[in-house]
Amino acid sequence: MKLYSKPGACSTADHIALQWTGQPFEVEVVTQQQIKEPDFLALNPAGAVPVIVDGDFVLTQNAAIMGYIADTYPDAGLGGDGSKRQRAEATRWLAFCNSDLHPAYTPLFAPGLFMEGADNYDTVRALGRKRVRRYYEAADKRLGETGNWLAGFRSFADPYLFVTMGWAKKLGIDLSDLIHLQAFYQRMSADPGVQAALKEEGLI
Repeated sequence: MKLYSKPGACSTADHIALQWTGQPFEVEVVTQQQIKEPDFLALNPAGAVPVIVDGDFVLTQNAAIMGYIADTYPDAGLGGDGSKRQRAEATRWLAFCNSDLHPAYTPLFAPGLFMEGADNYDTVRALGRKRVRRYYEAADKRLGETGNWLAGFRSFADPYLFVTMGWAKKLGIDLSDLIHLQAFYQRMSADPGVQAALKEEGLI
């Protein structure tokens, strides 16, 4: 299995998940320019990461890739213990990261998609920050209830949450008062699989 990842993008979450499987894999770290070039567009015409290639099978979309990794390496437990309920909990929190939290960053990264005129971008970003903050408050509450992990066990949702927290740090979004979230970030930062992925992508 080969993963195409851009450093610090949501694909870094898939990289961490693959590290957690303990199984061999390849990773090709690509730049923003490379994902718009013909060779990459042949894999994903959308020009976006992540992409995995497993033999003759090419898969895009983060949620689908996380599920594929979990199903390919079930012993890693990234989708739970094999029960329907644990898989549903892991998928619920993956969806939270993929469909709620991640898109909430769009006004911060690309305010021009929402309002014309650079003079208005600060307003768009301010509203975006409030929305992002609400999602992190929900994640903090959840971690306070479950302990260490979003689903109540280590799952494919956790690397995604961790990666988005890197975006918050980069954008100066203060999450320091969310104590459960901060403890989660520290645990993840110290994890050997996380460190291996970040090192390979040149992030540490």
